[in-house]
Amino acid sequence: MAVAVAYLMENEYVKFFIILIGTFLLSEILLFIIRKYVNRITSKTKTDIDDLIIQRITKPLHAIILFIGLYFAVKSLSILENYINIVDKIFFVIFTLMISFILSKILAVLIASWLKVQKKYEKTPQLFTKIITIIIFIIAILIILDHFSIQITPIIAALGLGGLAVGLALQDTFSNFFAGLHIISDQPINVGDYIEMEGDTKGYVDDIGWRSIRIKTLQNNLVIVPNSKLAQGRIVNLSNPGGNSVIVECGVSYNSDLNKVEKVTIDVAKKIQKTIPGALGTFEPFIRYKTFGDSNINFSVILKVEKYVNKHLVTHEFIKALKERYDKEGIEISYPVRKIYQAK
Repeated sequence: MAVAVAYLMENEYVKFFIILIGTFLLSEILLFIIRKYVNRITSKTKTDIDDLIIQRITKPLHAIILFIGLYFAVKSLSILENYINIVDKIFFVIFTLMISFILSKILAVLIASWLKVQKKYEKTPQLFTKIITIIIFIIAILIILDHFSIQITPIIAALGLGGLAVGLALQDTFSNFFAGLHIISDQPINVGDYIEMEGDTKGYVDDIGWRSIRIKTLQNNLVIVPNSKLAQGRIVNLSNPGGNSVIVECGVSYNSDLNKVEKVTIDVAKKIQKTIPGALGTFEPFIRYKTFGDSNINFSVILKVEKYVNKHLVTHEFIKALKERYDKEGIEISYPVRKIYQAK
């Protein structure tokens, strides 16, 4: 029995499968430890950065362990001795790319968390993530080329000539890409802002991609706009950190006591500012008389909301409350009236 076991252990194919099975078990143990203990520890920390990093790199780490096990299992086979240099080269290339993939995931989480702390982006634009990934993989490719002692200068020269032709063919694509970089760096808009474009397109900026910007309208539709068109067009950013003004037009009859109208209107507006969700509670509303109209003395009531989209509910509730209060106070909003004088 012992002889048979010793013979099996010396058999290279048995070693091959033992290494594979052992690697698989090791990777499963790692997954168990991460899910059972590491996640429990990271969930107790004050930040969610560690949770996100563990979430992003768990599967890639699992794949790397399996790949390393496969590498050593393959190297144990004598049939591949003549090809061991090729196996080493293939392993180095794939391992470098896998490590680069993990680094890109970690850096994406760290940069997204930093941007959120800076209060610039609640959601990181995809363009940031893609640029990070591209930079990491370019560095990885340069490391691979250096490992194989491949001169980079001739490749760059060849890419320069080919890049000129590709650049001419992809002018629109590059135009959109650099327009996206300009939008992110100059920050006329950020992800999450409510904007208005030419053509009366309004909505939230859902994402800034390498080619286009996705705008989600209040009807939950996605409008896809090329970066270059947005960068060159007129944009109204309605997401003001200090809140957005709401102007409600109104008018009262010529028989009204304007001092009383002003007092009653401001009283109603203050209650709306304090009680309606989305209204800026610290803002002091006011009115301004404007014109002598055909049948009313016209004025504007200025309120303020936290976000642009809150104006609809605040305006709705204010008009209802103001009409009810005017009826109670005997303040008249006149119908359009015209007096016709007939000459004798």
